[in-house]
Amino acid sequence: MTAYLDQNSQAARVFFKKVANYVQGAKPWDKVVSYEIKPDEYVDATLISRRVYGTSDEVLTVMACAGIDSFDDGFKQGILILPNQVQLDRLKRESGFESVHSNRRDGKPRWSRD
Repeated sequence: MTAYLDQNSQAARVFFKKVANYVQGAKPWDKVVSYEIKPDEYVDATLISRRVYGTSDEVLTVMACAGIDSFDDGFKQGILILPNQVQLDRLKRESGFESVHSNRRDGKPRWSRD
């Protein structure tokens, strides 16, 4: 079970804040992803994650973009602004967080220099 835990216990919190701040300050030239939330996604961030990024692992990203910090909160229908894959990878590296388990080893991102 401990293999699933981050060695850096603050990485997810830092990542969440970085993503939320990024999408709030995104400019038109940033080439962000604009995604229209569908009725079946109201309470399921994994669906949005799968449809935008091709994996259900980016739930925290989706929640940060929507300003939702609890799994119990529902998404409002409308347009959700998300970072594209390149921007998302950069935010992960800046925060030291990796959401895809297969990209982690011993509680650290495989790309980490630590």
